[in-house]
Amino acid sequence: MNILDKIVAHKKNEIVQAKSLTSIKQLEESIFFERPSLSLSQKLIQQNATGIIAEYKRKSPSKGIINDKYTTLEIVKQYEAAGVSGSSILTDNLFFGGTVQDLISIRNAVNIPLLRKDFMIDEYQFYEAKSIGADVVLLIAAILTPQEVKNFTTIAHSLNLEVLLELHDESELQHVCADVDMVGINNRNLKTFEVDIEQSISMSEKLGNSFVKVAESGISSVATLKQFKQHGFQGFLIGENFMKTENPGLACQQFITELLA
Repeated sequence: MNILDKIVAHKKNEIVQAKSLTSIKQLEESIFFERPSLSLSQKLIQQNATGIIAEYKRKSPSKGIINDKYTTLEIVKQYEAAGVSGSSILTDNLFFGGTVQDLISIRNAVNIPLLRKDFMIDEYQFYEAKSIGADVVLLIAAILTPQEVKNFTTIAHSLNLEVLLELHDESELQHVCADVDMVGINNRNLKTFEVDIEQSISMSEKLGNSFVKVAESGISSVATLKQFKQHGFQGFLIGENFMKTENPGLACQQFITELLA
């Protein structure tokens, strides 16, 4: 069983427990449930947008603790001030050290789109995402069927949530449907955690230009970001490159300053 299989197996148990504690009806009573969502897809294509989706991630299965010195609020407010187009918040606890409270804690403090990054496998999680103030949800093709992608996209849109569909290899191109708002290509293989930028560029060319495309993982330099931009990517999800530093907010600011120079 690879790490992705372990995460999904544990996630199923988590969802059963969450449902027993809080019903969908109770989720719908959240103060965030009626708030208008912010569009990440529109933010990414705005003129002069940096396209950067800066991530808050305490740890990962492959790296262990990355940075647990700062709160989500401290970092994401700095990301916003630096000029990011959005922020990604890990809400998986066991493997990534995140919680839904991380997203709740910043929702009213920032005015940028927030992506709930988790392993979405059940309808319940979409209501939960809306109830904690998310604007966007991540669908990972590697753990879903093409039909599930369609069904979950419909559910997300019914809740005014956008969908970022994440692909890892060319076999997953069949998961892409016209309804998704953005297509992300993860440069890191979820099973081996190796990074391959060239494969992502090749996949992007086969995907065409009908979607807002997001490059994910392995972006550690402005030169790499610009390389992706030349191949039609408009969004750039950057996590560990900022979080692994002593001051993630400052690292993000310096990166964007170099990008705009």
